[in-house]
Amino acid sequence: MSCLPDYRTGEGSVRASPGPGRTPQRPVQRSPRPAGARGGGPRAEPPHSAAGKAALAQEPRPPPARAGGARGRRGRGGRRGRAGPLLSFPPSLPRFPRGAALRRRRRRWRDGGGRRQRRDDAKHLVPNKMRDFFCTINLDQEEVFRTQVVEKSLSPYFGEEFYFEIPRTFQWLSFYIYDKSVLQKDLRIGKVSIKKEDLCNYTGKENWFMLQPVDSNSEVQGKVHLELKLNELITDNGSVCQQLVVHIKECHGLPLINGQNCDPYATVSLVGPSRNDQKKTKVKKKTSNPQFNETFYFEVTRSSSYTKKSQFQVEEEDIEKLEVRVDLWNNGNLVQDIFLGEIKVPVKVLRNDSFQAWYLLQPRENGNKSSKTDDLGSLRLNICYTEDCVLPSEYYTSLRNLLLKSSDVQPISASAAYILSEVCRDKCDAVLPLVRLLLHHHKLVPFVAAVAELDLRDTQEANTIFRGNSLATRCVDEMMKIVGKHYLKVTLKPVIDEICESPKPCEIDPIKLREGDNVEINMENLRYYVDKVFREIVRSSISCPTLMCDVFYSLRHLAAKRFPNDPHVQYSAVSSFVFLRFFAVAVVSPHTFHLRPHHPDAQTSRTLTLISKAIQTLGSWGSLTKSKLSSFKETFMCEFFKTFQEEQFTESVKKFLDDVSSTESKEPSGVSEPVHLKEGEMYKRAQGRTRIGKKNFKKRWFCLTSREFTYHKQQDKEPIFTIPIKNILAVEKLDENSFNKKNMFQVLHGEKPLYIQANNCVEASEWIEALCRVTRCNQRRLSFYHPSAFLNGSWLCCKATAESTEGCARCTADVPADTQIEIDGDRETERIYSLFTINRSKLQKLEEACGSIAVYQGPRKEPDDYSNFTIEDSVATFHTLQQIIDIIEKLDESHEKYQKKRSSSAKYGSEENPIVGKVS
Repeated sequence: MSCLPDYRTGEGSVRASPGPGRTPQRPVQRSPRPAGARGGGPRAEPPHSAAGKAALAQEPRPPPARAGGARGRRGRGGRRGRAGPLLSFPPSLPRFPRGAALRRRRRRWRDGGGRRQRRDDAKHLVPNKMRDFFCTINLDQEEVFRTQVVEKSLSPYFGEEFYFEIPRTFQWLSFYIYDKSVLQKDLRIGKVSIKKEDLCNYTGKENWFMLQPVDSNSEVQGKVHLELKLNELITDNGSVCQQLVVHIKECHGLPLINGQNCDPYATVSLVGPSRNDQKKTKVKKKTSNPQFNETFYFEVTRSSSYTKKSQFQVEEEDIEKLEVRVDLWNNGNLVQDIFLGEIKVPVKVLRNDSFQAWYLLQPRENGNKSSKTDDLGSLRLNICYTEDCVLPSEYYTSLRNLLLKSSDVQPISASAAYILSEVCRDKCDAVLPLVRLLLHHHKLVPFVAAVAELDLRDTQEANTIFRGNSLATRCVDEMMKIVGKHYLKVTLKPVIDEICESPKPCEIDPIKLREGDNVEINMENLRYYVDKVFREIVRSSISCPTLMCDVFYSLRHLAAKRFPNDPHVQYSAVSSFVFLRFFAVAVVSPHTFHLRPHHPDAQTSRTLTLISKAIQTLGSWGSLTKSKLSSFKETFMCEFFKTFQEEQFTESVKKFLDDVSSTESKEPSGVSEPVHLKEGEMYKRAQGRTRIGKKNFKKRWFCLTSREFTYHKQQDKEPIFTIPIKNILAVEKLDENSFNKKNMFQVLHGEKPLYIQANNCVEASEWIEALCRVTRCNQRRLSFYHPSAFLNGSWLCCKATAESTEGCARCTADVPADTQIEIDGDRETERIYSLFTINRSKLQKLEEACGSIAVYQGPRKEPDDYSNFTIEDSVATFHTLQQIIDIIEKLDESHEKYQKKRSSSAKYGSEENPIVGKVS
């Protein structure tokens, strides 16, 4: 799994299978370099010395020189995540993974995060017999994602990846393994829980975690607000005693119980070696944010003589042993009450003053302690979690401008964007924020053209063009995943759904055939699927996004210029991306591109793999025109493809590649097709009713496109209700106290507000942001709204009795600037700043390499620390490096000021920064 708050997540290098969204790397042939072109060797002068700087400033620019070795082409087996993930999806996902997580609505200062997670597999699960297992991801006790059910297994492989923003604070990221039951409640086998503070220890690594038992005493979530005070009382006989006053005010964020708001109450106890005085609040019905506002009084010490001391003090040994304990419970009525969490406060901290603070609820000290943890099995996870502090936009102006002018820098290897990819250990870390930032500012096409031209200089044979994991190929990969999501859906989703929902046997490998299988029938089935997928692809050029066409156009002409005598290379340059890295990958991993909700089962995965192989081969039109089948390693695939040696397939591929690499408009006349943005199942409140109750909420299937927002009785049914996008006036959160339900939001339009309840906090946040993006240009958007509902003749928030009364709270003004591509330019720039900061030492080494090359032009005798850097122009690269270092130093100062301001404004014990654990 990969998990993230940056905005994404990365996956480790050890993987059970190739990661989604990546193709296997292929060797790239390189021509030998002259000895003088290699960096390293004896250093004449350090770059920061007077001689070094003088050489950089005065010396004529040297011919291109590489600081030793071939440019890094080493790829990873998996996709970088985004927490993510993770979710940046495919889910770049994830990108996990733009993703871990902690994402608050943008204010003057913003915190941003994302998380991407890849859930791989579990082993040796109990009970020790074949069962149906599934796994859930939970933020504290709130389930946010669930895998598919793996049937009849003791070591299930899930292979699913999630990337999402985390819209609220949390203590634990947990993974629960369930045994699926048809007639009874699903049985929780065990869990893996990781503290938020410990997530950084597992980021980007693949680990096996031992499952821990699920103990109700350890399943906690939420926080409580207390005020404590010690009072001195003089009794009737003149003696003095001390009295403890406990004011329990409220709780926030208590968990759902069986999918519904809980019925919480609190017990308040004064606990010591020989006492346990306990009192109880009233039960608050159906709320996760109960307002108690109850005060309790406890006698701390027995009466003592007032004349014995000038001022009464509690005896030291007594006060050291007393503590206040507050336990939260869910009232079970006819069943057992459920423990929700506790906090403990020593009485000794109250000696001098009253104490008021927020506390995070903690598990019981004996919770989750069992000696039988080894018997439950283990779970393999890949988690990536990042958390970035995003400053106001003006702080990033210098860095943003330096990155955006990268395509104009000559040579491109001296640009800030290229240097970023050079200093990052894994190019994936740099590519995702860089591509998103350049996309956001419409600078991606010229940059891709520039780095592709550099890439082509090292390509010696036309048949290896764009086959490695270079900066150019990675940038195009990420661009296709971000821009081409809708293109994939309209092209492949119907046929992928058919394959997954009504699978036909397609195995043609004689070794894998089962008894009774007919290879001829299987080959016919496979041919049927391949023909259908191929036909959908070659007919889809009209739906190909314009940005993808512009990039393919540039790559095609650069390839033809590099290999003018090869008539096929212009097609190979495009097909290596659109077939090999886009359609073929989406076919074999449809869940990664949101074409399917879950990883397909083993038989369907095998069918999709065979189809993907066929699509890759059909896309490689050059091999078909030469009628060469020797490239197949498997004899059965060679036999299968003998039926495809027809001119019509070659011509169809060529026409499709011509269309998608043309800059001419391909839009049909009339109104363009609406863009599908989001869909899913949620609950809506019946409009027009005033009575509050569960029966007023009904499960519906919601669908959002660029034209309208609809809900349906079921997924494939006609819409029951439609709201044109132009009629949406605002989309805002709804206070929980309106209907005593969590994760609610409202869509304001011409009629009564539409009240919707999402399944969890992540889903609610994603829907609100998607609706805000698509309605950002509506001219009649409201400035004010009501944060609560209009019920029983009045607004619950402001008590106004007229339903037409103007809102009492200002609408959310900050929405992202892009409808179809979810990009926050400032956040991407902050991620790039973080990467530069992490790799500051490599920037300095690269700076030293530039100085060394500028001063000393002789051949290098020994390898050095600069052997992995590409330096074509040491002077230009040095100047860019100086600008980068100056900018990150200024941003360092801005972040330090922000952290000081934040630490002073968010006092420990405040609602934003609650106390964790026992107060000392």
